[in-house]
Amino acid sequence: MDKINLEPAIEIIERENSHKGSLIPTLQKIQETYGYLPDQVLNILSKKTGIPASQILGTATFYSQFRFKPVGKYVIKVCHGTACHISGAEQISDVFRDLLGIKEGETTDDGLFTLENVACLGCCSLAPVVMINETTYGRLNPSKINKIIKEYKKRG
Repeated sequence: MDKINLEPAIEIIERENSHKGSLIPTLQKIQETYGYLPDQVLNILSKKTGIPASQILGTATFYSQFRFKPVGKYVIKVCHGTACHISGAEQISDVFRDLLGIKEGETTDDGLFTLENVACLGCCSLAPVVMINETTYGRLNPSKINKIIKEYKKRG
């Protein structure tokens, strides 16, 4: 198990645990800080709040927003909403899978990219669309994807 700095988690737990019903906001802030929910932090959360670890895990696994493994530096979200689906979202996903050598939900060995499918990004007029971290790319085709990935690889 990798060692992580637990101080930010302890600060979050102590700050957020001041009122009942604060579990989800606490989990969200932990994930904002670490990029995922580390086991070590969930154990501390249980000890400090008195909430059974099984309840914390049950809550976190219920909501798809929470992750239990670190993600890449660049999280690629491929939209598979209706407009994107009709405009070739599956082909777009295929290109990313081939270029990166990973499937949805996986991270490249170098830790640069994580690939995800999402139901909708709300950019239907740009279909097919992908979001990489906070940047949106629309009207995609395989050659555009190649250029985008090359640019991100240069950045490291």
